[in-house]
Amino acid sequence: MHQIKGTLTPTAPFNFEKSLEFLGHFRPALGEQKTQDGILTKAISLKGQVIGFRVQSIGTLDAPELAYALYSHQPLNETIHQAVCDQIGFFLSLDDDLQSFYAIGEEDPAFEPVMQELYGYHQVKFLSPFENAVWAILSQRNLMAASRKMKDGLTERYGGALEVDGTIYPAFPEAFQLALASVDEINAVVRNLWKSEGVSNVARAFDRVDEVWLRTAPYAEVEKWLLDIKGIGVWSASFILLRGLGRMSQLPVGEKWLLQAVRRFYGNDLLEMKDIERLAQPYGNHAGYWTHYLRAAS
Repeated sequence: MHQIKGTLTPTAPFNFEKSLEFLGHFRPALGEQKTQDGILTKAISLKGQVIGFRVQSIGTLDAPELAYALYSHQPLNETIHQAVCDQIGFFLSLDDDLQSFYAIGEEDPAFEPVMQELYGYHQVKFLSPFENAVWAILSQRNLMAASRKMKDGLTERYGGALEVDGTIYPAFPEAFQLALASVDEINAVVRNLWKSEGVSNVARAFDRVDEVWLRTAPYAEVEKWLLDIKGIGVWSASFILLRGLGRMSQLPVGEKWLLQAVRRFYGNDLLEMKDIERLAQPYGNHAGYWTHYLRAAS
């Protein structure tokens, strides 16, 4: 087993314990990682190579630092090494600057306790926007258990796995791996033709796109690109933009939990979506973070 060690520096404030708490309850990824003793262990597939990674905090809230170790059967060249570090950093939103978001939250009496509870928490995304997009297809009008069974089946059939210290960690397949499969082959795993076609469409689209463009292009352009994928609707596009790409400037679309969370923390069971839009307005480009904190606190 080959191993590389190094450190990553998040933007302060950063509380890795809050990231682990979120991952410990994040049902789309339960069973794919360990979050024990302040350490995250997980696997990722990049360029067809499965790499395990272990991350733990060695810093403080205001001077954060993460130590990482990468594990692989084959030696990692510097390009792959840096690509894995980039994906870990993006997954954990290490570069997010929360200071202006917190400044707004301090002026919101109903939200301020939520902010204090989660202080230093940077959004934990899906490990890749492609995984998020596939989950959006699988989870539409579907029970969580059934969606997880489909996802696990795709990982087992098309992804990979790596054993680290006696535990096997599955790695969700990359877009090119599913793009090479026919709809019938995918459907042999998913057993739902509409969802299999959607997964195939998403895989072929993501296989052709530059993820850097997805992260950095204007919101409206990326939203249009997503909506042009057959099977991706308004809800799915909003979901991927927020939870897969960290685009925090817009409220999520069609999330029933949001109304419940706002009613709970703002102490008014009569609030409607128009009220949520009004409450979110002061947060500007941080509206997505506002909603994500409300969800995480729930």
